Amino acid sequence: MVSSILIENVSKSFGENAVLKNVSATFTGGKIYGIVGRNGSGKTVLMKLICGFLPMDAGKITVNGKALSHGAAIPKGIGAIIEAPGFLPQYSGYKNLRFLADIQRKIGRDEIRLAMKQVGLNPDMRKRVGTYSLGMRQRLGLAQAIMEDPPILLLDEPMNGLDEAGIQFVRELLQRLRNHGKLILMASHMKEDLDLLCDEIYRVHEGSLFPQC
Repeated sequence: MVSSILIENVSKSFGENAVLKNVSATFTGGKIYGIVGRNGSGKTVLMKLICGFLPMDAGKITVNGKALSHGAAIPKGIGAIIEAPGFLPQYSGYKNLRFLADIQRKIGRDEIRLAMKQVGLNPDMRKRVGTYSLGMRQRLGLAQAIMEDPPILLLDEPMNGLDEAGIQFVRELLQRLRNHGKLILMASHMKEDLDLLCDEIYRVHEGSLFPQC
């Protein structure tokens, strides 16, 4: 089944601040979608709504044919980096991912190791995450997002903190994942990333979401 996200007339406010106003869009698998907008425009809020981290004020979001409901669990089949990934600083990258994998018990050692290698990290490195650079933490966050092989990826500024080589490495990874049918929704302030990677780009502006030509 082709993965999909259907957003219908969704609104979200914080107090008197209407961040999203009656937005609608359809995203399907095998494509990378870019979300652009200034800081505070609602890009991250939209991703949090799709993940079920925040409740909608109005409207409907359907992920892979299943509508989100208030108070429900995070939709199955989504891997996400939203804001700064949080890890236990006293443990290695592998141990952090192992702790997270043990929650769902869907994958084991081999899948975790593969995910780390896919993002350019050595799973045998004993270095504590607390001593990681920002770029290494970002790679580890991406490994967390992909390790259970979810059909949908929501990536908020996935290139944050990466050097030029790291950016190229992640670009190639996202292209491979798209070619394997993943639905990737990516927010980025880097125009080059969006132009190179995205099949379609949407802009969030003054609470509205619309395709960018």
